[in-house]
Amino acid sequence: MHRMNNRDCHWSDYPTLNYFVRGTILAAGLCILQTELFSNESPIITKESQLAIDTGLAYLAERQNENGSIGDGAQAENVGVVSLVGIAFLAEGSLPGKGKYGSQLRKITTFVLSHCQENGFITNSNAKTHGPMYGHGFATLFLAEAYGAYPKSNLRKQLAKATKLIVDTQNKDGGWRYQPERNEADISVTICQVMALRAAKNAGVYVPNKTIEKCIDYVKKSQNRDGGFRYQLTAGSPISAFPRTAAGIVALFSAGIYKGKEIDQGLAYISKNRPNIKLDESHYFYGHYYAVQAMWQAGGVFWSNWYPAIRDELIKSQDQKSGAWKDQVSPEYGTAMACIILQMPNNTLPIFQR
Repeated sequence: MHRMNNRDCHWSDYPTLNYFVRGTILAAGLCILQTELFSNESPIITKESQLAIDTGLAYLAERQNENGSIGDGAQAENVGVVSLVGIAFLAEGSLPGKGKYGSQLRKITTFVLSHCQENGFITNSNAKTHGPMYGHGFATLFLAEAYGAYPKSNLRKQLAKATKLIVDTQNKDGGWRYQPERNEADISVTICQVMALRAAKNAGVYVPNKTIEKCIDYVKKSQNRDGGFRYQLTAGSPISAFPRTAAGIVALFSAGIYKGKEIDQGLAYISKNRPNIKLDESHYFYGHYYAVQAMWQAGGVFWSNWYPAIRDELIKSQDQKSGAWKDQVSPEYGTAMACIILQMPNNTLPIFQR
């Protein structure tokens, strides 16, 4: 059985994935086949980590409201958080209307589509958000991953419009910022848009090569001499940090750059920040969400050293009574991120596949 290697081609040559076939294969037991394929090169999900995943996903399912939103309070209607919960369910192997969390995914898909504006912007003005383009990026990513199992014309139409909005709001340096405007840019918002564009491209939506080339240039310019990444290109934000460095490397991977000094130096920087129970640190789940993707794509010793550490750390930090993980954003956000991280070896989602 041959597995497509993303490194075999540049993004402009990347073949469209057949999402309809994907849905059928998943239903037939793709997870089992992939476990056999990768058991020799990556740590297997242990009984303890599978229990943590199961209880975490059950918590998210219990927290879903009838309209598809998740939890309560200001973050319940946040399209970004709701979409990340959807991605956590997709990573388990479920699809909208199919599998253990099929009903939850169908509600999430309906919720996200209900907040698509005419210009393609996916946002909910009633929800608390640090920056609406974060939510738009995660929501676009979710729609692209769910597309094949929810082949309704309105989803395809909204996915294309959401993708075009990202393309149209890229700033002159090649990045994106909080609002859908061509003004400032930062590495954190930019990675959300790059992953959304890659997922949309995989689903057959048109993405101009020029958009990706400008993005690659922006991300590379954001790297400091120590291998870490700065928040913005402006002189006032030159400090490297773990979360944005992980995001920067995944941005390059998502854009089709898998080799080079930027990758080598970035991975070395990330490796200095091995998981060690720092749940009070800023942007913990955000950083590890991208770090586990970076190490998964890098493979080899990067992955074999990293995954067991973050896996064991997350198992220890889970609330054993509720199954949730706490975070300053919301427990639903923290739990979704933790479940995505722990399920990376499943290799079920096209956007995360090597």
